Formats: sequence, structure tokens, C-alpha cells
Amino acid sequence: MGLHVFLYGARVSTTLTPVRVPAPAHPAPSRRTRLLALPEARWALASTTAFLLALALDLGGLPWWAYGLLYALAYAAGGWEPALEGLRALRERSLDVDLLMIVAALGAAAIGQVLDGALLIVIFATSGALEALATARTADSVRGLLDLAPTTATRVTDSGEETVPTSELTVGDVLLIRPGERIGADGRVLDGASEADQATITGEPLPVAKGPGDEVFAGTLSGTGALRVRVERDPADSVIARIVTLVEDASRTKAPTQLFIEKIEQRYAVGIVAATLAVFGVPLLFGAELTDALLRAMTFMIVASPCAVVLATMPPLLSAIANAGRHGVLVKSAVAMERLGEVDAVALDKTGTLTEGAPEVSAVRPLPGSELTPDDLLALAAAAELASEHPLGRAVVRAARERGLRIADARDFAAVPGSGVTAVVEGRVIGVGRPGDRSDLGLSPAGPDRALWDAGPDGGLLDAGPDSAPMDAGPDGGLMDAGPDSGLMDAGRGRGLLDAGPGRGEAGATVVLVTGDGVPLGTLALTDRLRPHAPAATAALTALTGTAPVLLTGDNARAAARVAEATGLVDVRADLLPEDKVDAVRELQDAGRKVLFVGDGVNDAPALAAAHSGIAMGRAGSDLALETADAVVVRDELATVPAVVRLSRAARRLVLQNLVIAGTFITGLVLWDLLGHLPLPLGVAGHEGSTVLVGLNGLRLLRESAWRPGRVPSQGTRG
Repeated sequence: MGLHVFLYGARVSTTLTPVRVPAPAHPAPSRRTRLLALPEARWALASTTAFLLALALDLGGLPWWAYGLLYALAYAAGGWEPALEGLRALRERSLDVDLLMIVAALGAAAIGQVLDGALLIVIFATSGALEALATARTADSVRGLLDLAPTTATRVTDSGEETVPTSELTVGDVLLIRPGERIGADGRVLDGASEADQATITGEPLPVAKGPGDEVFAGTLSGTGALRVRVERDPADSVIARIVTLVEDASRTKAPTQLFIEKIEQRYAVGIVAATLAVFGVPLLFGAELTDALLRAMTFMIVASPCAVVLATMPPLLSAIANAGRHGVLVKSAVAMERLGEVDAVALDKTGTLTEGAPEVSAVRPLPGSELTPDDLLALAAAAELASEHPLGRAVVRAARERGLRIADARDFAAVPGSGVTAVVEGRVIGVGRPGDRSDLGLSPAGPDRALWDAGPDGGLLDAGPDSAPMDAGPDGGLMDAGPDSGLMDAGRGRGLLDAGPGRGEAGATVVLVTGDGVPLGTLALTDRLRPHAPAATAALTALTGTAPVLLTGDNARAAARVAEATGLVDVRADLLPEDKVDAVRELQDAGRKVLFVGDGVNDAPALAAAHSGIAMGRAGSDLALETADAVVVRDELATVPAVVRLSRAARRLVLQNLVIAGTFITGLVLWDLLGHLPLPLGVAGHEGSTVLVGLNGLRLLRESAWRPGRVPSQGTRG
């Protein structure tokens, strides 16, 4: 936020000395881990490269010595680490599937199936590298969150001011927050006035006015005013620090499905090893020849190896990931894709998720007697705001340009802390700001304009009448109701809009007053625009899960209720801090629901991590939200959320089909080998055939027809 940010709150206290806005600090160095910085990724790349080169030479008909060394390199590069981990597990009397895969690969090589063994090694090496990358990126984003909070703060003492590390602050310290600085600790304002951009903490789309008695949060950005803040929480217990702790705790939590898989993995690995040894040893006890027993055991190892089982899950899930990616949804892993299809409840953030997260002029209302049309009023306001860097000012200018209005030149621009802006436009002093204090913009507290403020029983402005103009009357447009029941300026209802709070309307709008030479000319209402497909998306999610989504937001209750009404949501929870969103998600999950949380901000990251699955909006999403979420909607198209859930459910059905196919083949081939005599070539053909079959079946989700964003599922398609 720049120097000319204007404030819609009280004046800056005269007890604070004006200070120069400091130059922006240099950005913190990137904490993002590069892929090849991970040893797992480097070994997987080496293994894959050696395997592909060996495969090309092998298929080209070259003698074995030309590619044998490359296959050996693929085995060594991709297999040494899981083999070492498996041996360490053996020391702890545990056996996992990774070690079983190494044994199966070596067994395949021992009977001449070098290609099969190398492919197994490459698959597991690549999977391990991707898992390591996901873990590193999540850790990067959590550590990077701490960069939001400044490392130093200005502490006020009896002898003056001193700069101290924020880690040394204690409860009761008084801090001086200069314009443009980040607040160093959670506390309460003692003196001064400013605005705080606290979207990273509460999700509120607009800067919030701060004055004496108001709470402020560490890491939020102060506007052009100066503040004195008393520290009320230890830095280690600040909201920003608690967000980091919540994300770390949730990321370490293992899902019940994961624990179940680990149990099955252990039993399967032990069972296959025991069975292979039995197939080899039992015939020897009855006088079988060593070569025949070894051949039967190696054949058993190949046909019992879970290649088809591995491919039973990966092709459908990876095909679904690729299809979703073509439509602007990046799902981070096969596990994330599978979990998306399990959800049966949805929780949605408001700002930046259901809404666009940017203010928009929704109504322009000239006052009677101003002799201005709505376009004239908007053009004057835009001219005064042209030099402003405040989000509301930019929204006013953008609205004028979208209407094709001529924006006149302005001079003597000034941002008045606690009020708004003023500028000379075509010989008149035009003021645009919060209507809370008439003297801020040169209005007389008494006189001919007083009636405009005191016309209603509660001091609301008079209804602007037929000359008022809504900016967007479309069904998916601004959240302000342009109809006769909107009550935007209706003082006769007992509560005028300007009397509903600090510049906030009953519909959650921010209202600004436009004056000319100190005389009120009209008002502008600004709202956070609803995303075009939000109602359809919430309806589709309701049809998929059987219950309407829950709205969780840090914004005020009026704004939340208006969005809920527009999108058909019933369960609305407003004024939530990040830990409150986590509590709401866990409350649903404690009731047996598998929750999908959709959000975009840093304040949403703990809930994204705590939920069964999380989806982040990509364009305006914070780095932490994007890293924590299981999937990212790149183009912020909300309609893709139910579509990707539906695609995940289709992938899970194909996974089940493939597991049945793979299990049937493995069972049949194993029984043939044990009860009869399964020729090795036929065993390899059956094993590879089942692998190819399940792979091709999974690729069906690459088809365009698999993506059905507009389909409303029947009851039979749930789950």
C-alpha cells in the first residue's frame, strides 16, 4: 500500500509526530526448494534416464553388453535407498512393500526378466521423489509464513524509542507503528488511527480502520496513519505463529486410510516373502531338483508381485489429474485426487473464494439538488481518486473507465488520514471518503447541508430517489440489491445505511460520500463481487454431497449473510479467526463427515490442512494456501470444484475395477503356479498382460467426456 492510501476511519491523533513513510523493504529471499536440490529426485532422475537408454538399446536388438550396464545403473540408482530403508526396518522387525519390490526386482533379474525389475525400481524411485518434494514444499511455505511478521519493532520507552527484535517483546510493551510498516505483535491500539490490511489473518477484502481500543495482529500492514500499540500476546503466541503451528500439526496427522494401508502393506510384504520361501523350500523337502524349485519360486515371485496392483491405482488417478489440469485444476498427487472423491461435506471461504476478493462499485446515488447524473457523480469521484493507491479508490476509477466516462484532470491531490481524499477537479474541491466525520472533508457540522445527515429518525441519509443507479443489476453481479427494497439510503426504516456501522451497509457494502466544495453530492456503494458461477457451484456441491456447503469467513456477519443468500447457503459462520475455521472443520469431521475446504488466503491454510481435502483458488491465493491445499483452481473458476470432485469419484470407481482385475489375474496365476506347472513365459505374459490391461482401463479418464462440470449427479452416483 502506497503513500496515498486514504483511510475511512477517525483522524490520526495529534499526539503522534508525523513521520515519513519508509521505503519498501527488500523482499525476503525465496525459501522454495528446487526439485533437483532433493537427493531423492536426483537418484530418481538418474535411474529413469539409465532405464530409458537401456530400454531403447534393448528394443533396438543390440547385444546385452550394450545395455546391461545401464540396467544395472537403473537398479542401483533407484533401488539403493529403499533397499537401505528396508534393511533398517528389518532391524526393527518390520517389513515393508518397498523392500519387497527390491526383492521382486532382483528376483526378476535372476531369472532373466531384467526389464520388469528395472521398471519396478523406476516406479518406486519416482514416487519417493515426488513425496519428498511435496514434503519439502510444505515445509518451505510454513517457514515462509514467518516472513509476514517483521523481525524488529520500535518499542517506546520512558527515555525514547528503541529498535528491538520482535522475539524480545513482552506483554505490556508499547510499540510505535509508522505508516506502511508491518505490525510487530498482537496488541491493542492506545493512540492514533490508521487502516490495517489484515486479509492474511481474517480474510477481510478491504483494509480495516483501526483506532484506540481496536485489536491489531502481528504481520498485518498499517496504512498511512501512525499507531501506538500495547502488546497483549507473547510473540510466540501471536495469531500468525498459531497459524504456523496449526498447519504443522495438521500436516503431521495421518489419515485413517493411510494407517490402514500401512497395516496392509506390512502383512502383504511378510506374506509374499514367506510364500516365496515356501514355494522354494517345500519341493526341495520332497526331493525336487534345485533348478526346478528355484524356477517355480521365481515364477511365483513375478506373478505375485504387485505391478498390476500398483498400476491399478495410478493410471486412473494420473489420468484424472491430467484431465483436471487441462481444465484449470492442478491436483498435487494421486493420493490427493483419490481423497477428493471421498468427501461428503464442503466448507467454503467467502472472500476470494465465493467472491472475487476485490471491491467493486455496486451503486451510484446522486443526492437530490446536486443536479448530477450518476455518471457525472462517478466521473467526479474517479477524477479525485485517480492518484490514489487504495483498493476502493482504484475500484472507483475502474468503474468510471468501464462506463467509458471522461476522467478530468485533477490537481492538489491529498490523502487525509482518517477521512479519504481531496483534489481540485475543474475548479471545485472534490472530496471522497468515509461519511463518519463531516469536518474531515470540509463539511460544516451545521448549516444547509445538515438536513442531509439528520433527515431520518436514526440520522440516515435521504433515499436518493429515482436518480440513483445500480452499477450491476445482473443476477450474478454486485451484491447490492438495486431493487426498491434495497434500503441503500432509506432512512425511514429506522436504520439508514450510513448508520449501520463504520461505513458498512446492511448488505455488507462500504459507502463513501462524494462532496463538492464541502457540500454533499452523493454516495457510492462498493461491494465484493460474487463470482459468476458461485450459485451454480454451491448447488452442484449440494447435489454431490447431499448437504449444502458451510460458509466459514472472517468477514462480518452482514457481508456473510448477503453472500449466503445469493448462493443458497444456510449454515453461515462469520467473524472467524483461523483457529475458529479449524475448529469448525474438525467439528464436522468429529461428526463423521469427510470435509472438503475451499479457500484462498493465509488465514485459510490451517483449515485447508486440517480438512480431509483442500482446494485453493489460484490467482489470488497466498503461497501458504497454495502449498497446503491438495488442489489449486488456477483460473479461479468455482464451477471446476464440483467437476473435480465428480472426476475423482469416477477415478475411484476405475481403481476398484482395476483392483478386481489385478487381483483376479494374480490369484489365477499364483494358483496355476502352485497347483500345476505354469511356464515362465506364460507367467510373464499373464503378469504383463494384466498390467497393460489395468493401465489401459485407467487411461479412459483422459477422454474429454470424462469432465462433466454441468452434470448434476443422481443419488446412485454419490460416493
